Amino acid sequence: MTTAPNINAPSVTVNGEQRPVVDVEPYVTALDWLRAQGLTGAKEGCAEGECGACSIMVARPDSVGDTADAGRTRWTALNACLVPVLALDGQELVTAEGLGRPGALHPVQREMADRGGSQCGYCTPGFICSMAAEYYRPERAPQTAAADHTSNGHGDDHEHGPNGFDLHALSGNLCRCTGYRPIRDAAYALDAPPTDDTFARRCGAAAPGAPATRVRVDDTEFVRPADLPAALAVLAERPDATVIAGCTDWGVEVNIRGARAQFVVAVDRLPELRTFSVGPSENGTESVEIGAALTLSEAERLLDGRIPLLDQLWPQFASRLIRNGATLGGNLGTGSPIGDAPPALLALEATIVLAGPAGEREIPLAEYFTGYRQTIKQPGELIRAVRIPLPLAPMAAFHKIAKRRFDDISSVAVAFALEVTGGVVERVAIGLGGVAATPIRATATEQALRGRPWTADTVREAAAVLGREGTPIDDHRASAAFRTAMLEQSLLKFHAESAVPEVISS
Repeated sequence: MTTAPNINAPSVTVNGEQRPVVDVEPYVTALDWLRAQGLTGAKEGCAEGECGACSIMVARPDSVGDTADAGRTRWTALNACLVPVLALDGQELVTAEGLGRPGALHPVQREMADRGGSQCGYCTPGFICSMAAEYYRPERAPQTAAADHTSNGHGDDHEHGPNGFDLHALSGNLCRCTGYRPIRDAAYALDAPPTDDTFARRCGAAAPGAPATRVRVDDTEFVRPADLPAALAVLAERPDATVIAGCTDWGVEVNIRGARAQFVVAVDRLPELRTFSVGPSENGTESVEIGAALTLSEAERLLDGRIPLLDQLWPQFASRLIRNGATLGGNLGTGSPIGDAPPALLALEATIVLAGPAGEREIPLAEYFTGYRQTIKQPGELIRAVRIPLPLAPMAAFHKIAKRRFDDISSVAVAFALEVTGGVVERVAIGLGGVAATPIRATATEQALRGRPWTADTVREAAAVLGREGTPIDDHRASAAFRTAMLEQSLLKFHAESAVPEVISS
């Protein structure tokens, strides 16, 4: 194996020790690399980002609030089985071994031990890292003192402890033998980090930046451009490049299907793709702009409840571990018909901003998908941002039909955005996923509702129309008949829960 000379030789700081990353192809995951380094606490359970046995903590910039605070760090739990280790060049990460040791356990490790939170132990290091990241979450506070947004939009309920611990932080971690009660007890027993805690003090300093990287190993190459112009130049050079961000999709292709891309371009830390703004856009209309490379967890914190429909989407989108890496750009870029974000964004009548050699162009999301995993995006273009026009429709809902409540793939996803004035539907947009080769707008159903009274009779008629939208198929997740039934029922449910009194004409 030969490695081309690289001025900025890649390295990762692991548990406080800088380690070189040499002779590593772009598809080698952080998990495989860590275990080759002798750090075997993180395990491979599913290789798909669903079990959390591989969880590690990564130091990320804390960008909460209206103004990004680049001077602070947020410990973020990620699936090491999905992220290429080269994508962590220049970064700082902590494994379960680095949190504590025998005789000097970390508070999370101590509570897990004291409360019987581990049995076979295979999943325990992953639980420890996910739990530790939540332990250090800056907004975590006792429920009596915490604001609504500290519970990630859920308020005070059975999924949040008296100490402010959000159980969704563990939604991507599975345990097959201990049972979850002692793990939950350990999470709810955690106090605030002491003032002399090393990792808590680390949060007060800036997270490491993302250096420009270009590494060649044999016939493979990994590139992390410094900015958007550099990224577009690389894509012009190699239009066949595989573009990655959070790797929650491509990582599965690598692990399960053996995908081996020769040329990989990482765009997850491009500053132009990590913007956030609320206000007039370039065309003069009011909108919310979300950078394509912001993780879903970052977008959730930055939005801070501004878009209620997305607040319903977030907890149903995979798990916190996945949302800590996944991006809107990636969810749209794959063109998958069963992605959870497209139906919600379609209902919000979002547009996407594509950046390419000729500049930027903004297109309605409804025109973006052209076929199964095909889009209007050209090879040399990147999704720079998603724009959601304001004002929002006041009534909204996101219904995800799947076999599990959390951490599952949709059989059907339906998003509604509706405005009713004087008992009449004035504005309506409905996004669908899982019922066609692409995510689609339910335009026939929208037409059946628009301008008509928001009554049970109208909704029953429109539900029958909704059941005929798309071209659902039979597959291992659901039958076409089931999908059709769920479309109809989703609109009936939305009406039943809308709490809008019907206007009875005289």
